[in-house]
Formats: sequence, structure tokens, C-alpha cells
Amino acid sequence: MVNTELLRFDGAVERDPAIDEWLQARDGALGEIAREWFEVMRGCGDEVRELLHDGCANACLGDVPFGYVNVFTAHVNVGFFQGAALMDPAILLQGKGKRMRHVTLRPEAAVDAVALRRLIELAYVDIKARVENG
Repeated sequence: MVNTELLRFDGAVERDPAIDEWLQARDGALGEIAREWFEVMRGCGDEVRELLHDGCANACLGDVPFGYVNVFTAHVNVGFFQGAALMDPAILLQGKGKRMRHVTLRPEAAVDAVALRRLIELAYVDIKARVENG
């Protein structure tokens, strides 16, 4: 899991009020979905930091991002910066990028919440190992 090419973001803080404002500005079911899953990211550990980047809420370990939540017109993406390396037995992850993957959530579609929570936890553990070992 060692990766010397980790993406880093300047300005990540323990709790960014701009993210709370951004999340609250997302109305209805999509906003509820985004708030729920970003809270899971926030709860991954004491070292979680956050910032708005590229128009969405990002969760980091220090300055290294591990996940994000973004709201679109009809869906929410819960994304992972090193998602291609995550074990995904429930086959939730989408995308074909070299590193990034995401899960698309829609209000009318059920999600395997246990599996998604596990992916978020794995993303945090994975990025922590990458930071500590590389």
C-alpha cells in the first residue's frame, strides 16, 4: 500500500464551517444523503480533517484526502481517492480511473449501508497506512 504520490490539499481543518454551510444548502433527499455519509467520514478517527475542494466536501487524514461527498441534480456521489485499491465485495464502486472510485446514491434506490460504511472505513484505514508507510 505504499504510495509516494499521494495527493495533498492545503487548508484542511478539524471541522470546516464552510462544509456545514455547503451541506445545509443541499435541500431535500439529496442533502440528507450527503449529510449522512459525510458524517460517517467525519467519524472515522480523531485525525480526520476536511475542506471544500473542487466544489464538494472532502475528508482527509491530515492533508491527504481519502473521501468526498458531492451532490448532483439527481444523485449523490460518495467517492474515494484510492478507491481502486479498496476491497469491495458488495460491488458498490463505480469508475475506471487509475485510483479514484465512487458510489452513486439516489433517493429512490436502496443502498447497502453496511457495505458503504465499510468502504468508508477501509478508505480511511488505507490512506492512514499509505501516509504512515510512505
